[in-house]
Amino acid sequence: MASMARFPGTFTSVVVAAAMASCGGEAPPRALAPAASASSAAPAATNSVESPPAAPSAPAAPTPPRLAAPSPVAKYTGFAKPESVLYDAENDRYLVSNVNGNPNDKDNNGFISVLSPDGQVTNLKWIEGGKDKVKLDAPTGSAIVKGVLYVADLVTVRMFDLRTGAPRGEIAIPGATLLNDVAAAPDGKVYVSDSGFTIGATGNLEATSSDAVYVIEKGKAKLLAKTTDLHMPNGIAWTGEGLVVCSSGAPEVFRLDEKGAKQDVTTTAPGGRLDGLVPVGDLLLVTSHEASAVLRGKLGGIFEIAIPEQKTPTDIGYDTKRGRVLVPHVMADEVDVYELK
Repeated sequence: MASMARFPGTFTSVVVAAAMASCGGEAPPRALAPAASASSAAPAATNSVESPPAAPSAPAAPTPPRLAAPSPVAKYTGFAKPESVLYDAENDRYLVSNVNGNPNDKDNNGFISVLSPDGQVTNLKWIEGGKDKVKLDAPTGSAIVKGVLYVADLVTVRMFDLRTGAPRGEIAIPGATLLNDVAAAPDGKVYVSDSGFTIGATGNLEATSSDAVYVIEKGKAKLLAKTTDLHMPNGIAWTGEGLVVCSSGAPEVFRLDEKGAKQDVTTTAPGGRLDGLVPVGDLLLVTSHEASAVLRGKLGGIFEIAIPEQKTPTDIGYDTKRGRVLVPHVMADEVDVYELK
């Protein structure tokens, strides 16, 4: 899902609101007391002691206006727990992974939808578990390498022909709990995160301590990093700085070096329980369930809210041709598209 497109300024409507939020109101000027006239001179002093006048109360600090969410340029509906959106640049289309049911269950009913950029769901169940020899339980993140679509599916990475959707093999990851996102590097290597949790009945994250990131090369997977210090790694993406990861168990984004060590750990102050991650130019867009928003920032820098008022934002994509952010809402069964100006 990596993209090296230049990141435009901001969303027009968000810019206006943010500018308003940054401008505090000034306290109103105090009225001057009228000067005493000769006929209203103060009486002579007496032995009585008067209380000093009460200090004027400070004006209340103005409440900054909330950022307003920009209107989506397109909205797609009719999905079944859409967890991830990937822009397929070669075919100019959006691919949506649908969990369809309990995200922990091996029920073989997951599917992948095809959307056109003009707002149409062109094929709701292009790849469907249980049909045409397809095995697909609860698909999440995906990536494309040399005409093959790699899809994370619980404890297995499944591969499909990008043109036909036909199965092209699978790679099991022993010891994994929830393979969550997939990223492709320019050299053809494929990376996949194991978030190390299952999802409880109320949506809570139940840790299994299998937190890891794997690298797939020549059809085989090996560990890059495995430690609970990854804090439930979720979204991953290949950037100009290497492999970048965001965590669901801590409000942080970081880079993993070639030895699997964490570098450039950055806190995402506006919110945690991070999910999707996509690079746009030299910036990162990250979804946060706690903030109900898409955040924007840089490694080693400050993250801020870029798209507020998002219901349940998960693994976002980016349309490099049109400069659009593709936001799946896993619990609302819809995908919203926002245009960057």
